[in-house]
Amino acid sequence: MSRRGSGPEPAGGLLVVDKPGGMTSHDVVARVRRLAGTRRVGHAGTLDPMATGVLLLGVGRATRLLTHLVGADKAYDAVVRLGEATTTDDAEGELLPDVGTAAGARGVDPDGSALADALAALRGPISQVPSAVSAIKVDGRRAYARARDGEDVALAARPVVVSALEVRGTSRGTGASGRPVLDLDVRAVVSSGTYVRALARDLGAALGTGGHLTALRRTRVGPYDLDGAAPLAELAAAVDARGDAGRTPE
Repeated sequence: MSRRGSGPEPAGGLLVVDKPGGMTSHDVVARVRRLAGTRRVGHAGTLDPMATGVLLLGVGRATRLLTHLVGADKAYDAVVRLGEATTTDDAEGELLPDVGTAAGARGVDPDGSALADALAALRGPISQVPSAVSAIKVDGRRAYARARDGEDVALAARPVVVSALEVRGTSRGTGASGRPVLDLDVRAVVSSGTYVRALARDLGAALGTGGHLTALRRTRVGPYDLDGAAPLAELAAAVDARGDAGRTPE
């Protein structure tokens, strides 16, 4: 990639970025626009600021390819916390003290049938209600904007497919509410349009404990995975190094 003003607009290409936490997908797009010297940059599938991992970007003419990649299935590593629920279904929201019980997740057996049955009910073709703070538009406005303004947002359920949802490890502790919590290290493979934090919410609801997402890392979008992903800082450093190499010493 070349910087704006240093040459013609790049022909384009696909970039597989390992998005850092704390940035929106739009933040990453804006950064790559500056690095590439073109506004023709888009992404195939939003990642929340809290989330990290694979973010597919199209630069220049490659933005046309994004329409074919937006619908690809996606894989995630996540941590689901049982015992507490939040207003956003993830760790960025406020705790909901009236969801679940004072016992939290104390009674949930990681190897028990209740958890196994609740997980099984979330696999396969399911009908999922997106989080109220999602980017879905309601009458022309994003749902999260309406929720932020204090509106009650009711989103319609939509069909999605959860190809895999498995627990790879567990740990117990005490949450911010003081309740006992059970953290599940989860691997999920889902269709486009699936909200992993909604899976956490619905798992907690099924068990009567409340639940939310405390960590999320996208490991794959279609055929593109973390093995081929470059950290954003690494991309910036490569562009800087290329620019330095092309400068004539004074």
